[in-house]
Amino acid sequence: MPIHNSDIADIFNEIADLLEIEEADQFRIRAYRRAAMSVENLSNELSGMVAGEEDLTQLPGIGKSIAEKIKEIVETGKLKQLEEIKKKTPAGLGEMMKIGGLGPKRVEVLHEKLHVDSLADLRKAVKKHEIRELEGFGEKTEEKIKEELERGSEREKRTSLYRAEEFAKPLVKLLSDIRGVDKVIVAGSYRRRKETVGDLDILVTCKRSSKVMDVFTSFDDVEKVLSKGSTRASVRLRSGLQVDLRVVEDKSYGAALQYFTGSKDHNIKLRERAMSRKLKINEYGVFPEGKEKSIAGATEEEVYKAVDLPYIEPELRENMGEIEAAEKKKLPELITLHDIKGDLHTHSKYSDGTATIREMTKAAQEHGYEYIGITDHSKRVTIARGMDDKRLSSQLDEIDKVQEDFDNFTILKGCEVDILDDGSLDMPDSILKRLDYTVCSIHYKFNLSRKDQTNRVMKAMDNPYFTILGHPTGRQTPERGEMELDMEKLMEAALKRGCFMELNSTPKRLDLRDIYCKMAKDRGLKLSISTDAHSPNHLDFIRYGMDQARRGWLEADDVLNTRSVKELKKLFKR
Repeated sequence: MPIHNSDIADIFNEIADLLEIEEADQFRIRAYRRAAMSVENLSNELSGMVAGEEDLTQLPGIGKSIAEKIKEIVETGKLKQLEEIKKKTPAGLGEMMKIGGLGPKRVEVLHEKLHVDSLADLRKAVKKHEIRELEGFGEKTEEKIKEELERGSEREKRTSLYRAEEFAKPLVKLLSDIRGVDKVIVAGSYRRRKETVGDLDILVTCKRSSKVMDVFTSFDDVEKVLSKGSTRASVRLRSGLQVDLRVVEDKSYGAALQYFTGSKDHNIKLRERAMSRKLKINEYGVFPEGKEKSIAGATEEEVYKAVDLPYIEPELRENMGEIEAAEKKKLPELITLHDIKGDLHTHSKYSDGTATIREMTKAAQEHGYEYIGITDHSKRVTIARGMDDKRLSSQLDEIDKVQEDFDNFTILKGCEVDILDDGSLDMPDSILKRLDYTVCSIHYKFNLSRKDQTNRVMKAMDNPYFTILGHPTGRQTPERGEMELDMEKLMEAALKRGCFMELNSTPKRLDLRDIYCKMAKDRGLKLSISTDAHSPNHLDFIRYGMDQARRGWLEADDVLNTRSVKELKKLFKR
């Protein structure tokens, strides 16, 4: 049974959750959180590294002790330490900590006072209105827990895009390597790059003699074969994800790809357009009314051309005005990775990053960037070793020294400054004025009312050294949903004050959502697409932010970090 990086990360996060409930040493808890984050964000599968007897301690955030635990998980599928902790602390309590509004202390109270040991117990307590009677909870908290439980149930039916890639990539490679197979592509919401996918739809073109179905149904991760025929098969992976494989003919490849990519609403609109032209579109091609011979279908371009439309990028196919825009030749020229000139939100060892400023700079240069912004945390985020003004001052001096060794590349001086609960910034203006820009973020008090949270951010924006609102809605899936914010009001306030917002590319955040990206574009508010990188590997997250940006109709001009350093600094001046 193959072990994926996400499986290992889940185990480390579960240990950290249970240790928090036990009120264990914060250093231990933090070590497991950092290990989980490092593992989750590696590009190479750890199982392969263990099999090849590679030194895991060379990886960021992996010490000798964690490396030994990774080896144990890969070789046995479990971790003895976690099993021992579960004997003392019910595993369900860790799951409860993923519910918004429930930290370790509240989970412990629920456990002791109501004997709630699982999500099922929690649902019963909510239904009986028992939680509101507990000291420190109340009716509002109970309602919030109910909403989070409902949202969690819906999320459990879907898989994050980031995790779905763990299964899709090896499957595509496996099928592509089969003799007689030509094209292999994953369609559906995966191809539209949605944040989550319900299942995976894979299309293949191949010779009749190909053993594609046999190879597919014997894939290592398959838990159950649901169906198997000569042109279609369905399996369920041990993760619960369903994967459907379809073999299509070359002459129908484009039509099938368009059909199975969706979305359903987009396809309905397209079919209606075809009917008005006395045509029929299905997964086999485009057919004139009453005819059996297709007039298009080998490529997607042919399908769209048949109904007098230009090609529409998969990320736009949501029936959100893309067909009307295509008809008027007003489709956006979507941003691409080649447009990005640098990353404006990264961390180093000065706070909770795993690499030095020099290492982060070198990695950014190797990405082909022109600049990198170093934005370590301010002091309020104690768990991330946030800096006070003296340490920030020392960091700025070090940046000057490192800069001397990098020609034709710029290290921008920034800081991720906490927005305090009263709307003030977590650094004095005397040090902020030495920076090129700031990324200002909320890391605590997420449960304020919509009005108070919005006013908190707007007051922060009044500070002349406020530049970019970092991960604006504060979500961190699946643990935490979005804060209550009036996004329209905030965007108007940002425009008025000369501020910007961030599209945070970290897979757990993907904050802003696509609808907010579109909202910003429509108002003329520019966004930065940044990774929030805590190690050189994390710079690769930019592609997830790019997916989100494209779904939000963003073009290069809508994004801050498609500009040169000179242009950026001009924009940053308020």
